[in-house]
Amino acid sequence: MGINVDFYLSLSTTINISTDCVVGQSIIIDNFENGLQPQWECEKFKGETQYNIVKTDNGHVLRAESKASASALIYKYKYDLKEYPTLTWRWKVENIIKKGDEMKKDADDYAARVCVIFPHWLPSLTKKITYFWGNKLPKGEHTQSPYYSRSIMVAVESGNENIGKWVVERRNVYDDFKMYFGEEPPQVGGIAIMTDTDNTGESAIAYYDDIKVEKP
Repeated sequence: MGINVDFYLSLSTTINISTDCVVGQSIIIDNFENGLQPQWECEKFKGETQYNIVKTDNGHVLRAESKASASALIYKYKYDLKEYPTLTWRWKVENIIKKGDEMKKDADDYAARVCVIFPHWLPSLTKKITYFWGNKLPKGEHTQSPYYSRSIMVAVESGNENIGKWVVERRNVYDDFKMYFGEEPPQVGGIAIMTDTDNTGESAIAYYDDIKVEKP
């Protein structure tokens, strides 16, 4: 039986959220040059994905390795999506999940995903947009999480085309929220990173870097 990761991520972001004041054109969530920022918290669901800072020719990055495991790093941070609508990051994966299937609970695994979480005091009303590296869903398409109806999954990359390459992503989360949920977005409460393979029992390695949100 799979674990409802989407719902548990929603529960985990309803408490102890940072309210730091930020001035400037962007909020740097993390570039990992000084290690892992203290705002990151690990949420374990089944086993533990290993998240470590590693040095590359272009600086330090976050490496994630999952072996039939599921755990996430959550950066709890409140900000106004109207003020900072754009989320950017870069990532690289070494493989996709062969048995992964975005439509099935027992195959709901991803080599890499970045989630924007909109907490509600009632956890079941929390909403989430997840940008992920797709297994079967084509790039540019979206679907509802098989576990959680208020979680929208967007395949910003898919398949083997860019395996082993650094890819820069840029999303207007404000526009995405209005398009997928049909309403004005509430305040963001956190951003999560997750590499998981607990349902399929496979393994995956991914790298994340330069996560930030920007003003228009």
